[in-house]
Amino acid sequence: MDRARVLRSPPRLRVLRSPQLKSAPADQIRLLDLQELDVRLSQLAHKRDNLPEHAEIAALEGDLTQLRDLLVAAQTEEGDTAREQTKAEQDVDQVRQRAARDQQRLDSGAVTSPKDLEHLQSEIVSLARRQTDLEEVVLEIMERHEAAGERVSDLTDRVASVQAKVDDAAARRTAATGEIDAEIERLAKEREVVAGSVPADLLALYDKLRGQQGGVGAAKLYQRRCEGCRLELNITELNEIRAAAADEVLRCENCRRILVRAADSGL
Repeated sequence: MDRARVLRSPPRLRVLRSPQLKSAPADQIRLLDLQELDVRLSQLAHKRDNLPEHAEIAALEGDLTQLRDLLVAAQTEEGDTAREQTKAEQDVDQVRQRAARDQQRLDSGAVTSPKDLEHLQSEIVSLARRQTDLEEVVLEIMERHEAAGERVSDLTDRVASVQAKVDDAAARRTAATGEIDAEIERLAKEREVVAGSVPADLLALYDKLRGQQGGVGAAKLYQRRCEGCRLELNITELNEIRAAAADEVLRCENCRRILVRAADSGL
């Protein structure tokens, strides 16, 4: 045969025979039922772990963390500016009171010395300028305090809104996982019954192979093809299987899974 033609030939399935392991055809068929349950259980576990609500909640909680950090910063600034405003207003009040006392002295006529009068008048003017400067500081602090308060109010609303979305997604996740868990519990009980009807040595081999082969330990021979690796048998291999005893446990050499013969195997 031409070498290039050989290289182009599709892979063929070969059969491993386990003469040391015998099992009734009905027991081998039950492996397919067990495999179907195990596949379904794996699918449900995967679905449970990959519910869209998981990613949705993670993203929302990330947003929530950022918003809460911003809210804490805004609340801190609001508190700081409130204290600054109180201090600045106290400073204004002290200057105002001192100016009022000086003006009262000036108006009372108790100060008669021209030099003292000039000094008192100068101080009143200076206090007036000082009061104006401090009042401007108070206004600037008030603006910052109001802005911080507005940010606190806005961020509080945004945190509440995102938290509501988190709560909604969490409720949907709880409902979805509850349904999945109920189905898993039902199938697990069914699996227990089916597994209990499979001979221990055959079940041990199946479980071992399932752990090694990505969760699939048994595959049906369907229309001359291994359903595990999808490779087709040639006529020689089919004849070998036809010649094997019905209770002989066969395995696919390619994927090494238990190869179960059925009515639609094409033999």
